[in-house]
Amino acid sequence: MTAKYVENRTGGQLLVDSLLALGVDTGFCVPGESYLAVLDALYDVKDAFELITCRNEGGAGFMAEAYGKLKARPAACFVTRGPGACNASIGIHTALQDSTPLLLFIGQVSRDQLGREAFQEVNYREMFKPLAKWITEIDDARRIPEILQRAYQIATAGRPGPVVIALPEDMLTDVVAKSSLPTMPTRFDAPLPLLAKEEIRVELAKAKQPLIIVGGGGWTENAREALTQFANDWSLPVVASFRRQDVFNNLHPNYIGELGTSVSPQLAKRVEEADLLIVIGSRLSEMTTNGYTLVTSPTPQQTLIHLHPDEAEINKVFSAKVGVAVSVNEAAFGLAEIKPKSDSIAWQPWLSRAQAEYEANLASAKVIGDVDMFAVMQTVNQLAPKDAIYTNGAGNYTGWLHRFHRYSVYPSQLAPTSGAMGYGLPAAIGAAVAEPDRTAICFAGDGCFMMNAQELATIARHQLKLIILLINNGVYGTIRMHQEKHYPDRKIATRLENPDFVAYAKSFGLEGVRVEKTAEFEAAFTNALASENTTLIEIIVDPRQVSTRSIAG
Repeated sequence: MTAKYVENRTGGQLLVDSLLALGVDTGFCVPGESYLAVLDALYDVKDAFELITCRNEGGAGFMAEAYGKLKARPAACFVTRGPGACNASIGIHTALQDSTPLLLFIGQVSRDQLGREAFQEVNYREMFKPLAKWITEIDDARRIPEILQRAYQIATAGRPGPVVIALPEDMLTDVVAKSSLPTMPTRFDAPLPLLAKEEIRVELAKAKQPLIIVGGGGWTENAREALTQFANDWSLPVVASFRRQDVFNNLHPNYIGELGTSVSPQLAKRVEEADLLIVIGSRLSEMTTNGYTLVTSPTPQQTLIHLHPDEAEINKVFSAKVGVAVSVNEAAFGLAEIKPKSDSIAWQPWLSRAQAEYEANLASAKVIGDVDMFAVMQTVNQLAPKDAIYTNGAGNYTGWLHRFHRYSVYPSQLAPTSGAMGYGLPAAIGAAVAEPDRTAICFAGDGCFMMNAQELATIARHQLKLIILLINNGVYGTIRMHQEKHYPDRKIATRLENPDFVAYAKSFGLEGVRVEKTAEFEAAFTNALASENTTLIEIIVDPRQVSTRSIAG
């Protein structure tokens, strides 16, 4: 490997050179005076590095996180010190819980001011300690290439995640006489061990009611095909963990649903009744396990085979009969090599019943009011491009997408397992930047949308095309649902006062249309697909429609 050298570069220029050498060619930012030297360096590489100017650091963090999900490699996010870093922290928390590679660069006070509580000074090592895989501060410009190579490695290795790098302002203007640039690491993941494959074969031979649970990120198409082959060979039902529905083709007959906030009672019961769980890539988080009840801790009632890229996740919450630290792709390749010894699979009736329950769960929903969201979802599924990317934040409105859309293309689901509100719109922007030839469709509730509504300006500034389906019921729906359940007749703090969303979108030069009856949606969505501009479709929903399964009194 031949090193590339640069001479007489400022710290800001060396930082940008190093990012490009690592293949990081996209960034999201809110500009700040604390990293002016980086912005100046980016001016010189406008043709090689795409920089998206955002209106809030939280939105910028979400965009970078969504980009990392789609590309399985990090984008850069640049924010200024103090308030900027605090705003960006929600994106870092999401990247951590969603296992997404991300590089956050924060301007910092000059080195001679550190420790004095200078203007906007924060100790980022302490601030981000529970939120990032690694936090560092570069105090010597000569070490920029070394530290960025390490940061890239940490962000992408094992269980991916965010890395935070603080940049003292004066360090960025130091001049480095000569430096070599980093190189993108070449990684070879270890295969699933032979002994583990033999143990998995033994457990499958003993099983009567097995299930596969899939999750994680960074899947390759070949690995997804290997996973499908394994499920086919053994007639295994496949379940997606929370907001990882796109990992396995939902149109495949062995797919039986998603665990999470929209889980059907029948699927939840099926997980409880399983005698073998083969878990690939999923941490088995609280949301996937319904508060650690579908799989009990520390010893599950099901035999657990846990294959996860991070050794620290194995036996962290649940005792595994077979636990292996292995990438999701190598796990899938290894499982596909395990073949049944007979064409007769004892649990075929178990799979058939699960398939029937899944189909029944797709058939209908309780609806009220003039807009039938079940019909809306049928229209979206019929008209949207097969490879469309769907984004959402948090709220009960997400149930319409999670329950009634069937993902067949990977990656195409951008949804925060962290449960962050305000994610859907900036994530769709990140998707439009990362995959400009695909259609990005943002689902947002009115409460969720308003948390990053200012990013419509980012769409207009960079002339991006996406579709926003804004489901407006005038309330914080999830909290209202819980109030209805636990504190009936004592509802407080959940009613919302909203702007004219159509006029708001048009004020940015975007398209906007309001849908008040079911029959109006198809034309609105068809026009949005055909338009070269971003379109916001405001869908008025009855506030009593608190979920896909329940109506409030």
